[in-house]
Amino acid sequence: MAAGVGMAANVMLAIIKIATGIAGHSQALIADGIESTTDIVSSLVVWTGLKISALPADEDHPFGHGKAESIAGMVVALALLGAAVFIAVQSAREIITPHEAPAWFTLVVLALVIAIKETLHRFVLRIGHELTSTAVQGDAWHHRSDALTSAAALVGISIALIGGPGCEPADDWAALLACTVIVFNGARLFRSALGELMDAAAPNLLQEKIRQLSAAVPGVVAIEKCRTRKSGLGLFVELHVEVDGGLTVRRGHEIAHEVSDRLKTSSLSVQDVVVHVEPAKPAAHR
Repeated sequence: MAAGVGMAANVMLAIIKIATGIAGHSQALIADGIESTTDIVSSLVVWTGLKISALPADEDHPFGHGKAESIAGMVVALALLGAAVFIAVQSAREIITPHEAPAWFTLVVLALVIAIKETLHRFVLRIGHELTSTAVQGDAWHHRSDALTSAAALVGISIALIGGPGCEPADDWAALLACTVIVFNGARLFRSALGELMDAAAPNLLQEKIRQLSAAVPGVVAIEKCRTRKSGLGLFVELHVEVDGGLTVRRGHEIAHEVSDRLKTSSLSVQDVVVHVEPAKPAAHR
């Protein structure tokens, strides 16, 4: 849903920005419109990644297709960095090339674009956090980057119109400055997606919650090891659970299942759990 809404909005805004930029003699607005086309591609990538990651496990992919979501997140991050480079090059070219000041009506369009894009950013980011999806969060930051470049163009065009002759490149300088923020967000998202592809562990706070939930299961003496990794929208967990060494194999197996069920039914988005049962050390026995 989030990707579909973003895609429709980006198509509409890209057309409006490019058309207004041409009519209003604003190269920054034209570049902003072209950058919006990368958002369309990003939304398609996110939608495709989520669809593939939701596919069930099969013979060739026994752990599921969740990594497709992380790959989509990395593609979106790279697209964000690419858009920043494109805008920076375009802005630098316009700074050294004399051109007339933009028309005043470009400010109205930019104000509308900023409002729409910031609203989309907050809407998509909220869904991304709810789904714990790096790809969807990356798509949200694409909307924010678009809002930033539009805000920079708004400030720059205002300076160009108020300052008069000699201030025409002001919108290009403003767009160039906005690129630094876009690069920062793109790099942050890239690191996050790369970490998921490299099976980085879940945050310490989340691991501690997993340990606490598991340790609260009757019969569990201690949690020796806890390994986690994110795949798609869920977590894969591997636990080494210590139980009374005098228990039967059947009872140890039942406790392992209880640990698995408790984690899977929790609010932690745990998708799969592997529990290894070990006899408790005498010092830890209660």
